[in-house]
Amino acid sequence: MAGNIVAIVGRPNVGKSTLFNRLTQTRRAIVADVSGTTRDRQYGKSFWNGHEFSIIDTGGWVEGSEDIFENEIRRQVTIAVEEADVILYIVDVTVGINEYDTEIANMLRRVKKPILLVSNKADTFDLQYQAAEFYRLGLGEPYLLSAMNGLGTGELLDAVVRHFDANRQEEDIEDLPRIAVVGRPNAGKSSLINAFLQDDRNIVTDIAGTTRDSIYTRYNKFGHDFYLVDTAGIRRKSKVTEDLEYYSVVRSIRAIENADVCVLMIDATRGIESQDLNIFSVIQKNKKGLVVCVNKWDLVEEKSDLSIKTMENAIRNRLAPFTDFPIIFTSALTKQRIFKVIETAEAVYANKSRKVTAGKLNEYILPLIENFPPPAIKGKYVKIKYAAQLPNTMIPSFVFFANLPQYVKEPYRRFLENKIRAKWDFTGVPINIFIRQK
Repeated sequence: MAGNIVAIVGRPNVGKSTLFNRLTQTRRAIVADVSGTTRDRQYGKSFWNGHEFSIIDTGGWVEGSEDIFENEIRRQVTIAVEEADVILYIVDVTVGINEYDTEIANMLRRVKKPILLVSNKADTFDLQYQAAEFYRLGLGEPYLLSAMNGLGTGELLDAVVRHFDANRQEEDIEDLPRIAVVGRPNAGKSSLINAFLQDDRNIVTDIAGTTRDSIYTRYNKFGHDFYLVDTAGIRRKSKVTEDLEYYSVVRSIRAIENADVCVLMIDATRGIESQDLNIFSVIQKNKKGLVVCVNKWDLVEEKSDLSIKTMENAIRNRLAPFTDFPIIFTSALTKQRIFKVIETAEAVYANKSRKVTAGKLNEYILPLIENFPPPAIKGKYVKIKYAAQLPNTMIPSFVFFANLPQYVKEPYRRFLENKIRAKWDFTGVPINIFIRQK
């Protein structure tokens, strides 16, 4: 099933970030008993009953406060509501309804999307009875929840995924590579796509995609055959007055989730910035292939092998620890190396399906493990005796069987991954490394 987006909205200090951390099983969102703690947006992945979906944590909606970020936060909440498939509206049962709750409810009632009213902080039975007050908001029955201890989370997620089933239809498309061009505003995404498509338009067809915001555009010329996954923002203006930086990530989520390989556009005149890292993080969470395209290279005054190497090193350092991806320097305006982008993206797609037989894998990797075994912990020595690539996985996944798998830490997993990459071409593709009991 195609990706869905769930937005968490509400006034400050109702537990939005606590719920985000619980649903994503992380602790990335800062939680504090202070209004306005969440200003930078958080994007995460959640999984429930066979459905994987993206979650957006937003800042608290306020009006007339002393917070200088108030207007910015409200604008970003509006964008999240516009782009989401399901909206979780969080209220605080210990406080009841206040003027901000009423304002948000008035705004949400005009939205033609599934809205789940969530009565948070219902930690005791006495507090749960107080949730009846929220019927006055006119958004239906409140779901009782304690984001802190997990009470009611399962019932809420059941309701969320039911709306996915009711509102999402899969479109049958041919089994071809799906390549998404993503990046922050003004990096040259539209220019690159226009450079791909402006000739021989008669062999380019638009096919409605699986989500309302993604369009599969078939490209089948010059010996290439794949789908370009565009966001609707490329083809029409948004209905909201958007914060471009935030909007680019929200729209990119849809394109990324519907793609096999992502082409991340970076502006050569500005270098890699925090917004590029946000979009890269979404690509990583979704386990997609990656090609980095440094656009506007024609505007760089000092072009040399040294400047190219310097830019490459800067990009790989910022995106570490994943560094095994191709970087292409292009100019969409002059069409310099734009077809190299297509060829490289298709090569990365091929790498995603690369298979290594158990015989070849063990012949290569076991001697390396013997020479460089996992470090001993508490006097216990880890022995890895067998390895294999798992079949039918979305990305290449390898399992190593050991006597004490719990003692194999992340640095050694990266060592195994790097050795596999050194032997076989998995450029641009994330790899899963599993350690299991033999």
